[in-house]
Amino acid sequence: MANVAFHTLGCKLNFAETGTVADQFRDQSYTVVPFGQAADVVVLNTCTVTEEADRKCRQAIRRALRANEDACVIVTGCFAQLRPEQIARIEGVDVVLGANEKFDVFRYVEAFSKQEQTQIEVSCIDDVTEFGAAFSASERTRAFLKVQDGCDYTCSFCTIPRARGKSRSAQISDIVRQAEEIAERGFTEIVLSGVNIGLFGQERGEQLLDLLQALDKVKAISRYRISSCEPNLLTDEIIDFVASSRAFMPHFHLPLQSGDDAVLGKMRRRYRSSVYADRVNRVLETIPHAAIGVDVIVGFPTETEERFENTFNFLSELPISYLHVFTYSERPGTFAVDELDSMGGAPVPKHVRSERNRRLRLLSEKKKGAFYNRNLGMRRPVLWESAQAGGMMSGFTDNHIRVEKEFNEAECGQIESVELGRMNSKGIMSHTEMHSLPIL
Repeated sequence: MANVAFHTLGCKLNFAETGTVADQFRDQSYTVVPFGQAADVVVLNTCTVTEEADRKCRQAIRRALRANEDACVIVTGCFAQLRPEQIARIEGVDVVLGANEKFDVFRYVEAFSKQEQTQIEVSCIDDVTEFGAAFSASERTRAFLKVQDGCDYTCSFCTIPRARGKSRSAQISDIVRQAEEIAERGFTEIVLSGVNIGLFGQERGEQLLDLLQALDKVKAISRYRISSCEPNLLTDEIIDFVASSRAFMPHFHLPLQSGDDAVLGKMRRRYRSSVYADRVNRVLETIPHAAIGVDVIVGFPTETEERFENTFNFLSELPISYLHVFTYSERPGTFAVDELDSMGGAPVPKHVRSERNRRLRLLSEKKKGAFYNRNLGMRRPVLWESAQAGGMMSGFTDNHIRVEKEFNEAECGQIESVELGRMNSKGIMSHTEMHSLPIL
């Protein structure tokens, strides 16, 4: 029996898609083994959102080749779509599959063996119109379910539309069926994943709210999370629905990218800071205990020191819960690189970018600590996950606070009501007492 190993880089959407490709190999009687172990086939699903992501992709490919000299090495994902020839120049790569081909491995690869010449199967992204359904599982409790792909926005720093194509989404009935299948596999929580989830269903005259309402009726799933939603697409109706829903968690992730309106304009974002602040305040007025995560980019070409300070001060004043901080990376083919002069900007020195990243990461720790402290002594439901180092287990509350306690195998996948204790040095809350809750 042949073995196959997978390695996924990048976003939750990539993990969902890897899960579906893995199922195809299982259907062909392959055994899935951990990446790094001996395997007959190695599949790498790549990311290209930053220069660092590209570097990690090349590093992972070379690691796979060192560990499995005789394995058939297949590279797919966003890096493969945008830079197939660059990947093909890495000696030992056998097959490169693009966005339209990744779900048809057994159609494009006749023999899973070493090739004398790299086989490249990458369609023009403009020809990619089909939605490829996908979901995958993490640990024993959570599954990532792909509901939308592609993006119709043209942010000046982003390569994703060129890597994934136009926005398209699954039929609501198909997503509901997949949610039911995930429940049958024993999972408790589903994270809805996509490139720009707020655009869900627009090609059919549907809305994201329609999907959320349908999924809320799948009683076997106790928890849903929305991975991310553009602030201009987070409607009052969605916020109100989450506030009253049976299973959607009070947890929002809203990409900001910059708190300075001039930089937002150069980034070609479709909102300004006042809209973002309004959405944050609307969420917390409706759901006071909600967690709100923020994506922010530092070092964009037009980000002067003053404009960075505007972002820092804007975030300092917002009642958010944590930050995901990214350092701007020049992406070939983006407007920010190709039209730098017309933007009126200049590259921000790398050491300045690093320092700004450091400052915002420190701010994130302060925001997280303040959010945790606001919840101190509250009782919140925790979904326990598998064992951590040191004989502990951890899980997340409905509003995304990580809690830990001594490991108990029988409680993995169970939801318990926990009185929240203090945050430890690792940024994890302890509990003081528990009462079991039934899984709904």
